[in-house]
Amino acid sequence: MIKIKIGILGCADIARRLVVPNIIASNKYEIIAFASRDKKKALYFSSLFGGEAIEGYENLLDRNDIDAVYIPLPTGMHYEWITKSLQAGKHVFAEKSIATTFKEVQEIIELARRSNLCVFENFMFPYHSQFEFVNKKINEGNIGEIQLLRSSFGFPKFDIENNIRYKKSLGGGAVMDAGAYTVMASQFLLGTNQKLISATTNFSGFEVDFHGTIVLESESKIVSQLAFGFDNFYQNNIELWGTKGKLIIDRAFTAGPGFLPKVIIENQNEKHEYILPADNHFVKILNLFHDAIVCSNFGMQYDQIISQSSLLDQVRNFTSKL
Repeated sequence: MIKIKIGILGCADIARRLVVPNIIASNKYEIIAFASRDKKKALYFSSLFGGEAIEGYENLLDRNDIDAVYIPLPTGMHYEWITKSLQAGKHVFAEKSIATTFKEVQEIIELARRSNLCVFENFMFPYHSQFEFVNKKINEGNIGEIQLLRSSFGFPKFDIENNIRYKKSLGGGAVMDAGAYTVMASQFLLGTNQKLISATTNFSGFEVDFHGTIVLESESKIVSQLAFGFDNFYQNNIELWGTKGKLIIDRAFTAGPGFLPKVIIENQNEKHEYILPADNHFVKILNLFHDAIVCSNFGMQYDQIISQSSLLDQVRNFTSKL
């Protein structure tokens, strides 16, 4: 097996808690180095996971012993550092959202295509095995023809002063964060090339959007009603309403390793709850990134990123005119 030599460009909390441990668990990568603007942070990560500690992102990109980089930086920094990574000949695995505007995303994907390099956006939830179960039940006709998709992703406030989600200069805001998950859910289950019908956002006195709603229509005329927020009772679900029943994915986006997800199917006078096996969607998407690099198979990811970014850009443009 070919191991991909990877560098970590940014020592963020999500990298420490969730992604880097699963890079190691996948056994398909060799961590070469951690880069931070603060050498102490890089040294701390190196002490936890191995690899060399490097001060400065460009010093990591200048190395010729790194095939790919993982970028857990704030969204507002993605365009600069994804572009520089691609220009340095590195494949890129970046946190979502991939960039702050559709124009930036178009430029990133065009550069990746010209350079024959892979770009992945870290939406891991579709790779959880609970979605294989869901698709099987849908294909078996358990809920009939899908008429409507609903999805909600919201959570209580974090540290207002220090959390990057609330910083406009860092690409914060609920649309690009929690909202992006619901948009991806709709595209994953109902297909790409969807049409924006309407959208709302509420800033609630903050410099970024804090709450919002989105209505999409698929090519087969199925509507998605999406809701998201930064100051909400925790919700993390997808509901599919069909002609014969309803299916609810109770923990759609964050069913991490060790968590047993629940899917509920309701039909006339019947309700079944299925507790499904735990799965590791982090390792699964990292395995796909590895295999895409080894096989030079990048096209599907390019198309997915473009479609996702286009819809988010339409949402921002729509709400800016209200």
